Amino acid sequence: MLSILCGIMIPRDIMSALLEMTESAESDAGFLLELGQRVRTLRGLRGMSRKVLAKVSGISERYIAQLESGKGNVSIILLRRVSDALATPLEDLLPNSDPSIDWPVIRDLVRRATPVQIAHAKDVLSGMGRLGAGARRVQALHGIALIGLRGAGKSTLGRMLADKIGWSFVELNKEIEQQNGLSVAEIIALYGQEGFRRMEQAALTQLLARKELMVLATGGGIVSEAISFDQILSSFYTIWLKADPEEHMARVRGQGDLRPMADDRAAMQELRTILQSREPLYARASGVLDTAGLSVDEAAAKLTAMVSPVLCRDACAFGLKNAAV
Repeated sequence: MLSILCGIMIPRDIMSALLEMTESAESDAGFLLELGQRVRTLRGLRGMSRKVLAKVSGISERYIAQLESGKGNVSIILLRRVSDALATPLEDLLPNSDPSIDWPVIRDLVRRATPVQIAHAKDVLSGMGRLGAGARRVQALHGIALIGLRGAGKSTLGRMLADKIGWSFVELNKEIEQQNGLSVAEIIALYGQEGFRRMEQAALTQLLARKELMVLATGGGIVSEAISFDQILSSFYTIWLKADPEEHMARVRGQGDLRPMADDRAAMQELRTILQSREPLYARASGVLDTAGLSVDEAAAKLTAMVSPVLCRDACAFGLKNAAV
């Protein structure tokens, strides 16, 4: 049997092979585009510019740009084809230090679990629950946590709120610095992002162990660390302080912050990438306060009004003698 292509008679078996090759090429292109998007999203979650990622990874900035645009090296496609042929997730082909032989089983069980089962597993593994179908989650509230990008006003508004309601005010980054005797910049320079995140989680755990009411100002990137962010969401009434990218940048520069994001020629685009990557995570907060166009006093008044009903409703949970603000 023959098929006609551009006026040329082609045997049907050859035509079928050409169509399969086209479909395979389209699948590969789609995979590379998705991979590039994942790299760009993760870079945004970490708050890293391409230049910083290139420096840390030892890969050229040009290649990272190609990777993010869906034009990665062909070897990535070959690796994907090997994993497909082996019917094995791509991640299982990559070397890692995970010693647990049960991990593949656990991963597959989690992928098939219902939201209720996942929530119960999290409680058991975190020590907040107990074995058995009748286990109920009981989590004490430790106060109010503010999340958002740098320049959102977490420190300024957090301190004003704490003074208003009579609680302690804590900046998580300053706790990390105090506990380790190093600045955040020094920690990252010496131990990298992974080391900083470990210290962040340790500092958060110690804060929760104090069992005192506080207003907590978190670092902008804490949402990229699943365990730490889950602790924040489950232990605090969390509010996302939101602003436009232009306002974020203006506030950071107004504070004299000369870290890479504020000096990079593509700073605004990088900031938009970071915000776009983190917005779905920030949106998990219990409340959102848009500070765009507001003065400090106006934003502080709105924040106090937001938490007042929560304090009155949960006075017992918070351990307040007087919930009025």
